[in-house]
Amino acid sequence: MDFTLDPEQLRLITDMDRRFAAGIGARAEDADLKGAVPDENWHDLAESGYLRIFHPTEIGGLGVDGVTQAMAMEALAKACPSTFWSATMSALVCAKLIHTYGNLVDHRRLLEPLLRGQRLACFPVVELTSGSDAGTYTTTVRREGNGYVISGEKARITNATTADLGVVFARLEGHEYGWCYAFVDLRQSGVRTYSMPRMGLRAMSWGGLVFDQAWVDAQDVVPVRLEEFQNGMAWGWLFISIASIAIAESALKHSVAHARQQIAFGRPLAHMEGVQAALAEMRTEIDAARLLAYRCAWHRTEGRLVQDLVGMLKPYATEMAVRVTQKAVQIHGSWGLTPGYPVERLYRDAPMHVIGGFASNRLREVVAQHLGLPTTYREFDWLSPTGLGMDIGKQPDRSLVTAEV
Repeated sequence: MDFTLDPEQLRLITDMDRRFAAGIGARAEDADLKGAVPDENWHDLAESGYLRIFHPTEIGGLGVDGVTQAMAMEALAKACPSTFWSATMSALVCAKLIHTYGNLVDHRRLLEPLLRGQRLACFPVVELTSGSDAGTYTTTVRREGNGYVISGEKARITNATTADLGVVFARLEGHEYGWCYAFVDLRQSGVRTYSMPRMGLRAMSWGGLVFDQAWVDAQDVVPVRLEEFQNGMAWGWLFISIASIAIAESALKHSVAHARQQIAFGRPLAHMEGVQAALAEMRTEIDAARLLAYRCAWHRTEGRLVQDLVGMLKPYATEMAVRVTQKAVQIHGSWGLTPGYPVERLYRDAPMHVIGGFASNRLREVVAQHLGLPTTYREFDWLSPTGLGMDIGKQPDRSLVTAEV
């Protein structure tokens, strides 16, 4: 397993890092304040080749390896996590699902505009009352005439109000699998969208979609088994983890710069043992997460499902980013909580990644299952044999007592 880039790959990543920092990164604070990804960012993304980096050459991709993809993702996420989420959800997760479960004859028309940056996609999965438990989703696709209609509501969706296309995970009536991916045109009258407030990632569109018998062409409904759902989610867990690593790296960079220039008690903060220890811990945790991310990306692009690896990566990387940004705020003092300072924005962005995708505890269960631990829970009555389950307000029937004490 070699994480070294060849000269061509190195030029690609170096160009992206420079381009994103100078353009998208310079606009990140303003994008956060306005709550929207600037149009200039999409131009930079298309020109850099970022939207094509995740795909093979036969569909117009760049055909690079997983580690190069991971480095490109980190370059963009360091510049602006909100732009990263919006672009990567569309170009990586949605396009991968279309390519994997669809076919080029019917669905090239959907893929090409996404890779050119002409259209934007979203991945409507969770619902208002349902999160990580896919079996509780109620959005339904049913046959009607020569096509299908979809009804239901999805919530807390990236790109909800800005996407042109939805790769919707929903129930499929009348099919043995019972589930499907439906590629839905979101610009039709049967779809309503709304925005939802949130703490971080403010430039990213985030909200809900209501489907009221929206039309779906027959070839755009692809049946899948429920157990295949996590296969598609693995790409999302990977990109969320890399975003967290990038946020932590940015927080560390700003913390080192602040510690060097801020004077306290007659010396720079960087001369203080406690600050040095915090920075060293931040460096160590970030690099550990990055190495696991590279390993996941390497195997994922080689065709492995990597649910065990990414199940370890996402909880560790996302929670690590929260710890690192908290340390960054402590090093910055009150400046770390002042709007307009990068660390304040990163401090708000980091927790969004812990919840996004799948809950950390559920992913830890995935890791435990790969260790051979039980995958199902059987109810066991602990109380009745002890008598503790008895209603304390109910007195025993004295007529059953045969002897007096």
